[in-house]
Amino acid sequence: MNNHPFDKALELQPAGSGQPGTWLGASSPAYWNMVGPFGGITAATAVQAVMRHPDRLGEPIALTVNYAAALGPGPFTVQATPVRTNRSTQHWTLLLSQPDGQGADAVVMSATAVTAARRQTWSANDTPMPATPAPSEVAPRVFAVGLEWLRRYEMRLVEGMVPEVWDGGGNDSLTRLWVRDEPPRPLDFPALAAMADVFYPRVWLRRATHVPAGTVSITTYFHADSGQLAQTGEGFLLGQARAQAFRNGFFDQTAHIWSEAGALLATSHQMVYYKE
Repeated sequence: MNNHPFDKALELQPAGSGQPGTWLGASSPAYWNMVGPFGGITAATAVQAVMRHPDRLGEPIALTVNYAAALGPGPFTVQATPVRTNRSTQHWTLLLSQPDGQGADAVVMSATAVTAARRQTWSANDTPMPATPAPSEVAPRVFAVGLEWLRRYEMRLVEGMVPEVWDGGGNDSLTRLWVRDEPPRPLDFPALAAMADVFYPRVWLRRATHVPAGTVSITTYFHADSGQLAQTGEGFLLGQARAQAFRNGFFDQTAHIWSEAGALLATSHQMVYYKE
């Protein structure tokens, strides 16, 4: 059994022979955020449930995770159901539920996913990696806040750091950083899904105001196949995030994830709630 904190957080046990695709897990203190686990580890759990399903076709190309409530401490159940399988694609629904304290299960996450059997065709990278100092030229970021999940990643921020002074004087929402698991771990689809969500809320940077905020929904598109992930290995990924619009309590932010070699591995788009 792998002792890496990420793999331990994603440990899933079959619920029983009569429940194919239903898994039992438990939330991990190692990835705790403010009121629950880091949202990326929840998204990674959804990918893990699909990857372990015996009827899976191909590899993930898209994942949408909707956070209905904060996942609490303790056990949970995640169910992955292939609702339609075509020759090249397979469509999934996922539900993650947890006891509500009153003898019933409550859904805390719903998701959809698409896996596909990729074939060798013409390919191009129309979104090149921006010119950025190499990871070795950027100092690791040590965070003053004591959130456990931040200890699970090595982040080297190039630009767009969390404001040091909350003075309302922000004027941009762009962040670029190098990131990898801590300790380093070979990249796979669950890890890539998690790292698509490592960016702090863009509203903090844009406003330089520390307001409550949390992801409501995130969609991640996987452009890489397992071969490209294997080539990336334990190397750093360059992540870039930027918001598009802030309005009436919600904003969206996009993210791009490149390998050190410059291959675009994933893009994501999420909607985030914020409070005045």
